[in-house]
Amino acid sequence: MYAYTALGGPEVETFLDLPIPEPGPGQVLIRVRAAGVNPVDWKKRTGYRPAGAPVPEVPAVFGGEAAGVVERVGEGVTDLAPGDEVFGQTVTGGYAEYALLPAALTARRPPVVSFEDAATLPIAAATAHDALVQLDLPPGSTLLIIGAGGGVGVAAAQIARRHDLTVIGTASPAKKDFVESLEVVPVEYGEGVADRVRAAAPQGIDAILDLVGGDELETLAALLADRTKLVSAADRATVARLGGAPVERARTRAVLEQVAAWVADGLLNPRVVEVFTLAEARQALRRVEDGHARGKVVITVPA
Repeated sequence: MYAYTALGGPEVETFLDLPIPEPGPGQVLIRVRAAGVNPVDWKKRTGYRPAGAPVPEVPAVFGGEAAGVVERVGEGVTDLAPGDEVFGQTVTGGYAEYALLPAALTARRPPVVSFEDAATLPIAAATAHDALVQLDLPPGSTLLIIGAGGGVGVAAAQIARRHDLTVIGTASPAKKDFVESLEVVPVEYGEGVADRVRAAAPQGIDAILDLVGGDELETLAALLADRTKLVSAADRATVARLGGAPVERARTRAVLEQVAAWVADGLLNPRVVEVFTLAEARQALRRVEDGHARGKVVITVPA
């Protein structure tokens, strides 16, 4: 298991040999086959936590989403059974051979969806789904995604295009071609970004999905007249102060089944761009923490 033993930087990360967790009521234990790597993983290591969430106990295993095979089920779980191939959000971290998942947030993996792709869906794709439901934009609207090159941005762009939205996305120059491959108009972030967005969308923008927060959110929010169409998955405090709202997560099995169905039908590509083994978990996390990953990074665990 790859874990952090205290709050801090990469120096507090290490491999640990911890007991296999036992599923409690409403939980399933899975043998992990793949785990998604997300920015929230390293942010939690530094002490970040969503509003109302408890301070994590350490040592804590990294990873909030995983796919694998059910080993055991806890009391009250009747709709999943040992041998089922599933994916979902984790109770214990996914950078491990075994992980606990809440049964209510666990869905069966469609056979045509790989474990690697399935492991990316509970956080990135589901967050993108929930954000676009919340924004509720009619076809023909223009959506600005702040930070279009990461996992949530990749999913949001594809879902938005499915709904006939025009999408503009901020990203680094190194990700320009990648963002264009998503049918997104790329805009380089940094000084002058507001002017570049205005040039890319001379008719204005109708909504903003923020995945970065901070100064860029502050700057670009000024382009939006209707702040009810401003949502952020990255900066709850700033978006609230600007008149917008955090992304409201549905956290249901139905959402997981929906995004998995899109992947199965070829309507959503999670864009898994780098795969690391569990032994390479440190390198996988650095790719995301350093901001260089295009699309999703996944850790695999041998069967």
